Amino acid sequence: MKMGAGIFWGAFLLLLGIAMIIKVVFQVDFPVFKVLVGIFLVLLGFKVLFGRTFLPSHHFEPEETIFSERVYDNPESGKEYTVLFAKGVYDFTKVDLSKGSFHTKISTVFGGTQIIIPCDKPVRINADAVFAGAELPGNNTAVFGSTVYESDTWSPDSASLNIKVDVVFGGVQVIRR
Repeated sequence: MKMGAGIFWGAFLLLLGIAMIIKVVFQVDFPVFKVLVGIFLVLLGFKVLFGRTFLPSHHFEPEETIFSERVYDNPESGKEYTVLFAKGVYDFTKVDLSKGSFHTKISTVFGGTQIIIPCDKPVRINADAVFAGAELPGNNTAVFGSTVYESDTWSPDSASLNIKVDVVFGGVQVIRR
């Protein structure tokens, strides 16, 4: 099962909506939001104390980094990567553009992502941020909105490294090497 940001927020909003309906229809005075925040803090506390969560990691796809830290030395073209309550490092310095353009998408929600891009290859990064920070080369930043970075060698009619970045309540930093 692929757990992206849409599934996480969809489930969260669904539970919150059901709890509000129960509270209004049945006049049950239950502090739903406080309980959800409490559960989240308890799980986060277990993570800090024991260094792991009680969610089995084998249920996640290889492209998903959830409640952990992962380094991708050779990301694949056409894949969508997700960082959720975690840290992900993506190294694109070994990308081979001889077969054509390389396309990927990286989504970060409540986490941190570091993207390493090559200095000598054409690169285009399109970043969208919502209550987050996206630091791109050339002093391009996005906190709430969109920004685009294009390297000096980038051209729309040549093979290039194309990265789509979405970040919500997190941070993304792009480093040139």
